[in-house]
Parts: sequence; structure tokens; C-alpha cells
Amino acid sequence: MHGAVPEPHTGWTFLTNHARVLAAIAEDPNSRIRDIAAYCRLTERAVQKIIADLEQDGYLSHTRQGRSNTYRIEQGVPLRHPAEVEAGVTVAELLSVLARHDAQRSQEDTDGARPQPPRPLTA
Repeated sequence: MHGAVPEPHTGWTFLTNHARVLAAIAEDPNSRIRDIAAYCRLTERAVQKIIADLEQDGYLSHTRQGRSNTYRIEQGVPLRHPAEVEAGVTVAELLSVLARHDAQRSQEDTDGARPQPPRPLTA
């Protein structure tokens, strides 16, 4: 999760800040709020609020270890949108799509291969 922060972006995006924070935590469950905020280009306060939302709704929990937290994602919980709930799409499936995307992008950077579109989320 360490690295250069991308250029600022304006306009709408496909993933909510909640999804971006969840993906950052999936990448490193021991991340500090400061690191998540920098990675997602959010304020630390916004990340704290998002983490509280995710914990309150059962998507995330944490264990305190000294001065740091280790986060645990509840992967079997259905996503919040009514269509996603009806389709049975879970947090694990969302994170799987994001992980495949990151892996494909890393592979492209390594060998210059053309990306394949991700498979659709299915129940």
C-alpha cells in the first residue's frame, strides 16, 4: 500500500469510498488509518467514519494489538444494494474481482499483456 499517491481525480467514480477502504484493508489488514487515508485519498477522519460504518453493519471487525489494529473482513456478508442482496453477491466476491483486477494490472506492467475484462459477479 506504500507508494506514490495518484493525481487528484474529479467527478464520479464506480467504487464508493467504503468499497475503496474495504479493498485497502483487504490488501493489508494491519494498515494504519493514516496509510489507508493516503492510499484512498481521503482524510483520516473520513476513514475512521467509514471503518465505523463497516463495523456497525457487520462487514468488518478489529482486534486491538498494542497501539495498532488488525482488521478482519466478514467475507460472507451480502453487499448492501438491494439488487446485490437479492443476487447473493458477497463481500468476498467483490474483493475477488478487485484482486483479479490488481493482479492483471501487475501482470500487464510486467509483460505488456492486454487486460482481459473481469468476469461478472454472479450468485
